[in-house]
Amino acid sequence: MKELQRLQDWYISQCDEDWEHSFGVKIETLDNPGWTLEVDLRDTELSEKEFITVSRGDSEGDADWIHCKVESEKFVGSGGAGNLAELLQQFLTWAGR
Repeated sequence: MKELQRLQDWYISQCDEDWEHSFGVKIETLDNPGWTLEVDLRDTELSEKEFITVSRGDSEGDADWIHCKVESEKFVGSGGAGNLAELLQQFLTWAGR
């Protein structure tokens, strides 16, 4: 659960009475089953930071899979039903560098 605390800390650090009104973090479920994580990067220190796409496994046939990328100033990750903590870790590790 340390990933959740770290995500909360990152979110709080972005809140400047402006950013949080237009941007934020979304965690949702997928029907295959799995998770998606979307983090708005616009107006953050990460908006132009390079991210190397991460891809492991196949969402159609594997239970353990993950795909993460940055596009249109958003971190976008998806993974299997047991991979939510790993999605958070991928974002937090990159954000912390």
